[in-house]
Amino acid sequence: MERLRALEQRVEELKQENDTLRSEIESLRHDFQATPVPAAAPESPEAATTPPVETEATPPPAEPVPAIAEVPAPEPTTIVSGAGGKNFLNLSLDGLVAAGTSTAKDIQALQVGGHDPTQRGFTVQNVETVLEGAVDPYLRGQANIVLQITPEGETSVELEEVYATTSSLPKGLQVKAGQFFTEFGRLNAQHPHSWDFVDQPLVNGRFFGPDGLRSVGARVSWLMPTNFYSEAFLAVQNSQGETASSFRGVPGETLFGREIQQREVASVSDLLITPHYAASFDLSDTETLLVGASAALGPNGTSDHGRTRIYGVDGFWKWKPTNAFRGFPFVKVQGEFMQRRASVGAVDSLAAATFRDRGGYLQVNWGYKAGRIVGLRFDRVSGDRGDPADDALAPRWRISPALTWFPTEFSKLRLQYNYDKRSPFQDDAHSLWLQLEFLLGAHAAHKF
Repeated sequence: MERLRALEQRVEELKQENDTLRSEIESLRHDFQATPVPAAAPESPEAATTPPVETEATPPPAEPVPAIAEVPAPEPTTIVSGAGGKNFLNLSLDGLVAAGTSTAKDIQALQVGGHDPTQRGFTVQNVETVLEGAVDPYLRGQANIVLQITPEGETSVELEEVYATTSSLPKGLQVKAGQFFTEFGRLNAQHPHSWDFVDQPLVNGRFFGPDGLRSVGARVSWLMPTNFYSEAFLAVQNSQGETASSFRGVPGETLFGREIQQREVASVSDLLITPHYAASFDLSDTETLLVGASAALGPNGTSDHGRTRIYGVDGFWKWKPTNAFRGFPFVKVQGEFMQRRASVGAVDSLAAATFRDRGGYLQVNWGYKAGRIVGLRFDRVSGDRGDPADDALAPRWRISPALTWFPTEFSKLRLQYNYDKRSPFQDDAHSLWLQLEFLLGAHAAHKF
């Protein structure tokens, strides 16, 4: 039943894309017919005998449609054709900007995400250009290029993701290779414009760093031949850099009070290993449940023997009536819980130790009317107490109500309030953010 619904939704989305392309073609044809055409020069004998070359608009190879709780919406449909007329490139630009204020003295310390609003006034959270398409009958490629403006006013450019995925392997297998977000839980692999709230949860920022867990590597997945969605993933990636902050990280920075040292890769155990499993079930014609489990295992840079292990479980439930119009109304509940265990080496006066911390979030969103959503999220993180790294493990929690309005399929407005309760030595913080999203280029409907 779920696979059938996924296919029906995909067909409907393709129809919408086809209608968009048809209207663009008709507009171009009208403009062309309205333009005076000069008389053609006499053809040369060679030109007269040369048959015209036809450009065939062949769609990219179809991929298996995953029967998950929410089928991903198609990528933007601005099409660029290559020299042979066979290559297609989907191109889009998505902008996220925010304005607001906070009572916190250090907003950048309050906001744990690299794409969160971080100053009073205005913040350019994310300007993302996506290039995606079929390479050939066997591969698809994608690149995500992100621009941001720092609080100091400098513009930064980042190649966030660039990878290829196979599209024709048998037995439900797929391979991804390149730089990509690690498939851990539900939120880590999502880009900011897909979030249900203005900022990322506290646990994601604390465990995975400001820009999420991602690196260069390879991932294999297996869509199991079951009567419900069941898929297993295994990724092997580099374990160093600012996007692997709980692991080998960046030399010179700190992890649990210890300075991260340069640590070379001597074996596979020095890489980041991430298994992930997801399953989805139709509870009824109107309810869907998705559950998952993940682990991220690898070395950390505090010593030659330091290790970090992060475990997580996630869940997602959605209700949508059978007579829903454009995806509304709906209710969806999502949550994740993670636990981290890090064995760190001795340094100076600090002995070798094992630190443990944990955290999670629970969020509810109610789409009560077409384009209008009310949401509420609760975050909490905590860790071991009475140790030198207490600042990094200090407990804190946040509650965030939000209102979202989609005027069209190409824009979004979101108003969110955050109440942050931090350690006893820090004042509580109140923050208010207004976010605007805009999309340039033809694009399918937002996913609800």
